Parts: sequence; structure tokens; C-alpha cells
Amino acid sequence: MSVSPLSYPLLETLASPADLRRLPAAKLTEVAQELRQFLIQSVATRGGHFAAGLGTVELTVALHYVFNTPHDRLVWDVGHQAYPHKVLTGRRDKLHTIKQDMGLAPFPTRSESEYDTFGVGHSSTSISAALGMAVAAAQRGEDRRVVAIIGDGALTAGMAFEALNHAGSLPADLLIVLNDNDMSISENVGALSNYLARALSGKMYSHLRDTGKKVLRHMPTVWELARRSEEHFKGMVLPGTLFEEMGFNYIGPVDGHDLKALVDTLSNLKKLRGPQFLHVVTRKGKGYAPAEADPIKWHGPGPFDPASGQIFKEASSGPTYSQIFGKWLCDIADRDPAIVGITPAMREGSGLVEFSKRFPARYFDVAIAEQHAVTLAAGMAVEGLKPVVAIYSTFLQRAYDQLIHDVALQNLPVIFAVDRAGLVGSDGATHQGSYDLSFLRCIPNMTIMAPADENECRQMLYTGTTLSSPSVIRYPRGTGPGAAIVAEMTALPVGVSQLRREGRSGLAILAFGALVDSAQKIAEHLDATIVNMRFVKPLDEKMIVSIATRHRAIITIEENAIMGGAGAAVGEFLNATGLQLPMLNIGIPDRFIEHGTRDTCLARAGLDLAGLTASVEPWWALQSQARKRSVSGA
Repeated sequence: MSVSPLSYPLLETLASPADLRRLPAAKLTEVAQELRQFLIQSVATRGGHFAAGLGTVELTVALHYVFNTPHDRLVWDVGHQAYPHKVLTGRRDKLHTIKQDMGLAPFPTRSESEYDTFGVGHSSTSISAALGMAVAAAQRGEDRRVVAIIGDGALTAGMAFEALNHAGSLPADLLIVLNDNDMSISENVGALSNYLARALSGKMYSHLRDTGKKVLRHMPTVWELARRSEEHFKGMVLPGTLFEEMGFNYIGPVDGHDLKALVDTLSNLKKLRGPQFLHVVTRKGKGYAPAEADPIKWHGPGPFDPASGQIFKEASSGPTYSQIFGKWLCDIADRDPAIVGITPAMREGSGLVEFSKRFPARYFDVAIAEQHAVTLAAGMAVEGLKPVVAIYSTFLQRAYDQLIHDVALQNLPVIFAVDRAGLVGSDGATHQGSYDLSFLRCIPNMTIMAPADENECRQMLYTGTTLSSPSVIRYPRGTGPGAAIVAEMTALPVGVSQLRREGRSGLAILAFGALVDSAQKIAEHLDATIVNMRFVKPLDEKMIVSIATRHRAIITIEENAIMGGAGAAVGEFLNATGLQLPMLNIGIPDRFIEHGTRDTCLARAGLDLAGLTASVEPWWALQSQARKRSVSGA
């Protein structure tokens, strides 16, 4: 059926999955066609996660058709693949608002819909969460099916295998659907394979297998022969030996774009008890030629023309911090053969594309395995290499134990290029880099740097290569204030700040990182002193003492959680030295900042120029009035 971009006659009748389940199975292909076209047209207007969702259209339709959602639980992994799910669960008319201010959340979110059974943003959590739900249903005696849908990329994380290992040992009624979109559908994923999947998930095969096991277990020799014969037969045509060994009944691979095969197989699996594993092969970007040809480029595009496939790019005022990092890494690798680059599946986002092409033997993408990335770097550092780990702030949280025990405790010179530090915008609360200064500065042996501009970022990265201990350079998403970048690399003196302006009002502002530029504007307006602190650890204690003895009040500004952040470090030092004076710490407040543009997120946190001014000026006015009263009273 050919669907007009603006006409979805069948899809528009579906207010919920219950409406979908009332349709005859013969209509599901039309639903999938309309749903795919709707996704293309909707995402084109504003951008968003795209290729993964196009690949799961038929799977999503089949899951909601077979299972009684929301009573039966669907747990999506990450959520990149969940746009079709949002459309079918009552949010079709709001899909164009996804990732926008006050719009739909970028990932499944429990507060948004009862069909979003678990909040996801970081990958590889679905099996653990779904197993927990299945155990809870069993303990309560509820007849409820639980399904985890996980992509092959997310299955690379250790947490997913920990959950698989546990789930296979329990009698919980859990179905894991592996959405394998890393390969095109090969010849064996066709009629024969789909037939085998339906047969192996059917009641007759299941009954014969279970009955045979009961009988043959009393005849050990025959039982072992039968067991090996079954494994041999399935192993000849099915890549499921690993999952069978972990305790799952493996079914597949199934063509993930064959709705009849999916519905038949899922219907059979719904009747089976215990841990089940369904391997579904899909194609990222299915149904939209540009996305099929380049699914990485179309993973999360901005607005685009659906007819031509042209992505509309925003005008840039200069290189992003990620691009600055990528250029620096290539430059330093040219000079130093010991430099290696490591990323946990974020090559494009972290700016490593050029490095991966120029230095393929020194580039390591470890997939979604942040813990492994950090300890891999530690092992390299032990043997004299200079590993640079390019990682988002929000993902570094997942490797905290390795950061402490494998890197810092052994005082190894691993460089962490921490991208997306601070508020990132449209990916929302799960991706905001709000906490890295707080969780990093308490770790011994760490040197932590926060650049105020593009050139400072480049020089700090180089500084990290000169140290014999672990270092962190944390920088924000997007572009900086537009500082000229000096090609020559010069190491900064560790723990030394930069006095940018000496004021006469008695107020000093100590600013860390990306907000230095805004802080300087405020300082100029109030005739305040402004210091670009540069180092969070070690602090420039000499500068802080000098500031405290020459000023009446201090304000610290940072794009990190106030609790435990850089401002807290300044306060702790002043308290320890007995230099106490009025102090205001400004940073990300103690709440989660939801999705929107980066500018909107900064405004919500009170960290845009208007918000900073609104915090600084009244507080400084109160301090000035209190001082006047104190002086007049004396």
C-alpha cells in the first residue's frame, strides 16, 4: 500500500495497542508501512533518533499485537529503537516534539506513559530490569509476561551478560529479544530459518523436548546422547549455542521485517515458561534508502528533507570541543608514537573519526563497555603507552570502580578526555554531565582541568600527556566562546589559575570551565575580580588565599552539581585555613534537568547569563548592605 506523507488512515485509528490487537493479522503489514512513513515525516521536521527506530517497526507492531501491554511488560534497551513504540502507545500526535523543550522525552520514561515500564537512557540495562519484573510477577503470583528488547550493540556490555547469566539460572518467565541489526539479512534468515524458528518455538516441539528430558534423565547414557544430538542439530543452523549454555531456550534467527513470522513465533513463545531467547535480525534505517546506506550518519540526524535525504545543518560559529579534541589527538599522535585512543562506541560523537582512519592500529573502539575501556587503558599505561580515553561525562559514571582501583590507585598516566561535561540538552536527564567534578575530585592522584575556551582545551589536553599520573580534561558539548587556537602545544603549570580581571568592588568571582566567559561579563558589570581557575584539582590555593585576604566576598561558578563540586572544594579549603568570608556557590541545582536545547537547560539551571546575573546581583547587594550596617553600627 502506498501511503501519502500526510495520510495515515489506519494508523490514525490506533489510539493504543488495544486498538492494534483488534485488527486482523492481515492488516499489520499496512500498519507497519504507515508507521514507517510517519516516522520518516515526523523526525524530518525536528530531528531525533532515526535509523534504529526504522529497523524496529515490524518488531514493535508484532510485540504490541501479541502481548497484552501494558499488563505484559516491554522493556526497551537504551530507547533509540523505541520511537515506533511511542507512536503506538498514544503519543503519535506528540512525536514531533520529541527531545524538544516540554516535548516527549528522548527515551522511554515511566512518568510519561504506563507503557514505558522502565526508564532507560544508558544501554544494557533491559535484561536486569526485565528479570527483576519477572521475579516480582512470580512472587506475587501474577500471570504476566516480561520481554526485554536489546540491540546487538547493547549486548556488548558486561552488565548484559551478568544479567543473562543470572536469568538463565532462574525459572522466571522472561523473553529476551535480541534485535540484531549489525548485519544485513543473509540467506539463512529466510523461509527455512523462519520455519525452524516457528517449529522450535511451537507446542509440539516444546512438549516432546520436555517430556523426553523427564524420561531420558533416568537413562544417563541415552540422555547425554539425546542432549548432544539436539545441540548438534540446532548448532548446524542456529547461532544460539552460547545462549543455550546459559540456560535459555534459543529461537532464531528470525527475519525482523517478516510480520507473519514474528507474530507466529512470538505467539508460540508467549505460551512457553522459563527463560526464552529470540534472535531477530533487522536492518537499521529499513525503508529509507539514505539511512539504510549510512545508518551511523542517520542514527540521530537533525531536521532533513525526506525526499532528497539532505540533512539541514545548523550554522556553526567555530569548531566544537569534540572537533578540537579530535584534531589535537591526531596532532599529538603524529609527534608521539606511544599515544593511543580508546572509546566505548562513541567514535563520531567524540571526534575520533579522523584519528581512526589515520592511526587504525592505535585506535580502539571497545563497544559499549566503559568499564573495560578504563581498565584496558590502565593495562596499556602499565606497559608504557599513553592511552587517551575519549568518553562522555555521563558514561564515565559507569566505570567508577575501574577509575579508582585500576587507574588512580596505581597512579597510572591515563588521560581522560571527558566530553559533554555539564548540561548537554536534547538527550535529557540521563545524559547531562552534571556530576563528574563531584565524583572525580575525591579520588587521590587525579589532576582535573576545566578549560574556559577552545585554545585552553587544546593546551590542557597536551598538559595531560606530560604528567606521570591520571588526568581529566572536562569540556562541554558544542562550541566555545571563539578563542583563537594556537597550534603550538604548551603545558600549563599544574594547579595555577589565571587572574583575568582585578576589580575594586570587594567581590571576587572564581569561575571553572565553560562559564568563565559569562562570569567575566558579570564581573565587568559589577567591577568584580574574576579568576579563571583552570584546575579543580589541585586547586590554586595560593590564589584563593590571596583572593580571600583582599576581598569581602567570593562567588564560585561552575557547570557541575553544586554538591561536592568545585565551589565546595574552595569552601572546604577556606574552612581548613580559617579564612572564612561570605561565599555563594553557583552550579547545577540538586534536581535532574530534563531535555531541551543546551541553552534552555542552562536557563533552567540558572546558569545562562540572565540566570547567573539574577543570582549574583541580589546576593552581592545583600552582602554590601550588611557591610554598610555593620560599619555604621560600629
